[in-house]
Amino acid sequence: MGKVLIDGDIIAYRAAFSTEQMGLSDTKAKVDDLIEFILDKTVLFPEIGLDYVVYLTGKGNFRHDIAKSHVYKGNRKSVQKPRHLQTARDHMESKYQAIISQGEEADDLIAMEAARLDYKACVASIDKDMLQIPCWHFNIVRGDYIKVEPFGGIKFFYKQILTGDRADNIVGLWKVGEVKASKILDGADTEDELWDRVIKAYDGDEERVIENARLLWLRREEAEIWQPPRVRSDNRR
Repeated sequence: MGKVLIDGDIIAYRAAFSTEQMGLSDTKAKVDDLIEFILDKTVLFPEIGLDYVVYLTGKGNFRHDIAKSHVYKGNRKSVQKPRHLQTARDHMESKYQAIISQGEEADDLIAMEAARLDYKACVASIDKDMLQIPCWHFNIVRGDYIKVEPFGGIKFFYKQILTGDRADNIVGLWKVGEVKASKILDGADTEDELWDRVIKAYDGDEERVIENARLLWLRREEAEIWQPPRVRSDNRR
């Protein structure tokens, strides 16, 4: 059986923002409502099971050392956090035994657990970055599901390398959005082909492509640093 892997960072922010002008008990109740909603919906998947884990991002992030072109999440310094955010996080840690990452993000822990479960999992989030993980995904706002297939997850990842991720200050190619990125990758049937097309789109700037890829990739094993497909192939020989 699999598990429901809950993005606690999203839960914490949504609960704290929606109860900004309310009391701490309201924030805790909102957290409970959101998690109950997720579990009520994901029970529809018998292959996933009733087991679940909540993940939160803790201190440190290896991506800060990788980012050279632009400061990783450097665009968030002036963004004010909701005042009950810590209350929401503490509540998830005490009531739901949330697992807190160290030196990486909750997203990495979720991807690693999904991989350990052979992707028999349902990721509950609204973070589109998760769509590189080949498993079920439940959008906790829209309340709908999608199933990401293995090559679909890889293709989504390469599309992100082209577009970048504004939320994390990862800068992609100039004026390349999802539509143009899809056209660049259209017809590619292997990861090697995806890699070649992305390198060509970046005018051969392999260093920049690798930087973006390492920032965007969600780890599937501890301490993993993403490598280009041909380097991985060479290492397996």
